[in-house]
Amino acid sequence: MTDLILPAGAGRKLITPAQEVTFKATHEMGSSVSIFEVVVPPGFDVGAHVHGEAQEFFYILDGQLDLLCFEPTERTKDRWHDWVSPKGDRVVRAGEGSCMFVPPGTPHAFRNATDKPVTMLFQCFPSPVHEDYFEEIAEIWSRGTGVDPAAVEEMRKRYDVTQLTPLRYDPPSATWIPGQDTNERSGT
Repeated sequence: MTDLILPAGAGRKLITPAQEVTFKATHEMGSSVSIFEVVVPPGFDVGAHVHGEAQEFFYILDGQLDLLCFEPTERTKDRWHDWVSPKGDRVVRAGEGSCMFVPPGTPHAFRNATDKPVTMLFQCFPSPVHEDYFEEIAEIWSRGTGVDPAAVEEMRKRYDVTQLTPLRYDPPSATWIPGQDTNERSGT
């Protein structure tokens, strides 16, 4: 099998306490778009943020996520869950087969408010911005000394991420173990 054809579950994996990311198409492979499969654990909230240059696409493969993709009438600093756009748009609970396209400069967020892990396909243009971002965030998590907010903020600046509300990870009691096989997670 070539490096350009990946069987199910294949690809380089980065596993942190807050997410599992599998690289599917990368800059190194010649792709101008980075493509990842991401498992979002219960209780994970990426926080509202914006990219000046990058554009993103999210496609929910399994489960449900709360999604935000609009400029609100008022940006509150603590939570994005109640934001409303000038046209009346609100956060959407989106399920399997739903997608979200994020143009540059658009505030966006996702969170898993359920008790089950969610699997999504995530694409970012241009590559390798998010490839490098995921590598560095995994390195920060792997230090085992807790996540240094100043190091994360500095890293975000380098990767075109302006965080508007905090990233949160408040997992419910032991429903998911990062790196556990998808079939084991779903009970099938």
